Order: sequence, then C-alpha cells, then structure tokens
Amino acid sequence: MMMNFGSAGVFYLLIMAALLVIPFWRILPRFGIPNWVALVAIIPLGALVLLWVVAFKDKLEGGRS
Repeated sequence: MMMNFGSAGVFYLLIMAALLVIPFWRILPRFGIPNWVALVAIIPLGALVLLWVVAFKDKLEGGRS
C-alpha cells in the first residue's frame, strides 16, 4: 500500500529534517566535530548515533571517568 504525501507531506518532511539537523549543527562544533556531520541526523538512526557520540565523547578520548 503506497501513501501519497503530496506537497504538504514533502513540506512536513522538510520541516522535520530541519528540526533534527539544526540543533546538531549548533552543538557538534562544541565537541570538535565538523558541522556538516549534522546532515547524518536526517536519518533518525543517524541522529541517535550522533546523540551517543556527543554524550560519550569524553569517554572515547580517554577523558575523566
């Protein structure tokens, strides 16, 4: 069964993608990761991976425990 989003659906998907990418675009440079990596957040699994990377970046670099 195919779903027909139409032009309103495409607009909705663009809004949702922007709501995911823009916060990562602002946060990632604070952790030493280039902002263009935020485009991975368009895919929901990519957003989840980026969230884990930001949360545990100090552990990966051998920071304090």
